[in-house]
Amino acid sequence: MNSGIFEVDDSSLYRRICGYKDKNLKQIEELMKVNLIPRGNTIIVKSQEGDARVLEALHLISDYLSNKEGNSELDEFEVRYIASVINSGKKIRPEDVGRLKIYIPDSGRTIVPRTINQAAYITAINRSPITLGIGPAGTGKTYLAVVMAIHYFLKGKVERIVLTRPAVEAGENLGFLPGDLTQKINPYLRPLYDALFELLTIDRVTSLIEKGYIEIAPLAYMRGRTLNNAYIILDEAQNTTTTQMKMFLTRLGYNSRIVISGDVTQIDLAKPVESGLIECQKILNNVDGMEFVNFTRDDISRHPVVEKIVAAYETAGYTD
Repeated sequence: MNSGIFEVDDSSLYRRICGYKDKNLKQIEELMKVNLIPRGNTIIVKSQEGDARVLEALHLISDYLSNKEGNSELDEFEVRYIASVINSGKKIRPEDVGRLKIYIPDSGRTIVPRTINQAAYITAINRSPITLGIGPAGTGKTYLAVVMAIHYFLKGKVERIVLTRPAVEAGENLGFLPGDLTQKINPYLRPLYDALFELLTIDRVTSLIEKGYIEIAPLAYMRGRTLNNAYIILDEAQNTTTTQMKMFLTRLGYNSRIVISGDVTQIDLAKPVESGLIECQKILNNVDGMEFVNFTRDDISRHPVVEKIVAAYETAGYTD
């Protein structure tokens, strides 16, 4: 068994690294399969696979806590995220961890990602003009896209939020639905509304829509527009055609963000029409300023049985 030593001069910082009754060390032990022994102002690391990655995690935690104000403590998510990222071999900076917590003042809620891919999704949205989240249902793609939209709007980083998605059953069916354009498209945008109502009051959402700060529009109504100072969400993107996807992506204006979510196993387009989301991955995968985040069923954060359902269908060969 290999051994290593991590030493901290600052007693207060050392205590915060270990956590109350060494809870942080116990969590790291479980996640990284090591044995950590606190002694004085040192932590002895014993590991079968070498101590380099564990020492890296402890150094990262130390740097992260040193940069935080006051005597802030680590929470379970922060420890889990740091350990998981290092276990995966990915690189992370101390400042990246804090940016993953999204506080919504209207509801008093703090939203944190639950998996590495969810964290990567938030990081990509912060970093790039266009982010695509692709994966199965229940992985948080739509919800986190809306969380970031509200965050950007309330912080004054954008002037409006635009919500859109393809109405696959559109054409004559959409025309037969009662009401004006917004009322016709509303049923197709229900998942986005659900997320909005969880983060803001119904009155607040209604007011923002009435004043034009939140705009709901069918994908077809994006043609010919340039969207500046906006956060634009395209949901259910697997049901776009290649032509629609190209049209949508080229609407991006100055100081805007586009976030696209979709599940390529749930394509409702009539064959042989190709999904614009699949084609987009092939054509634009290496374009600077675009990031693709691929979710798996390990990222499913609905009821645990949802992951089992997805896995069962995959095993049975059902991919759409």
